[in-house]
Amino acid sequence: MSLKGIKIGFAMTGSFCTFGKAFAAAEQLTKRGAVLTPVMSYNAASTDTRFGKAPDNLNRIEDICGRKAILTLADAEPIGPKGYFDLYIICPCTATTLGRLANAIYDDPVSLGAKSHLRGQKPVLLALSTNDGLSMSARNIGALLGTKGFRFVPFGQDDANKKPASLSADFSLVADAAEAALDGRQLQPVII
Repeated sequence: MSLKGIKIGFAMTGSFCTFGKAFAAAEQLTKRGAVLTPVMSYNAASTDTRFGKAPDNLNRIEDICGRKAILTLADAEPIGPKGYFDLYIICPCTATTLGRLANAIYDDPVSLGAKSHLRGQKPVLLALSTNDGLSMSARNIGALLGTKGFRFVPFGQDDANKKPASLSADFSLVADAAEAALDGRQLQPVII
């Protein structure tokens, strides 16, 4: 399957240490011909960290996508009803966002965008990045693995010795996982 002309909502949440990998994934998607529109959580759009300044991160994803980011609930709400996207990718997807989605809480642009997108029975792809994936967030991962419409970028422990509960997607597989999700499949193996 080709991504040429496929419209993708590329949503970013606050796993700031993986923003570089998320930017690279967005660039790979555009190289494969996808048309990306950025969506950012409130924290992703406004928080300066040791990994970068908020305005720089916002500018970078907007430059990669060639479009202004969706940053408000009002702008995220019509995503589904107006059929903005063929696929909605949350990359990176934090434990907080997992919890929101697994518990039907839609109080930021990314989670509301996912809910709105799912209205059209179109896939949502999650690229995990959480330090507690094998502890408190495990139940939310399990819930979403079994929920119609959700697919995952293959993930595994990113540093089993220093952070034994931490899980992260293999961001180099985002484009392949996107193609699989659009084809109604989960890219395998899910756990790497």
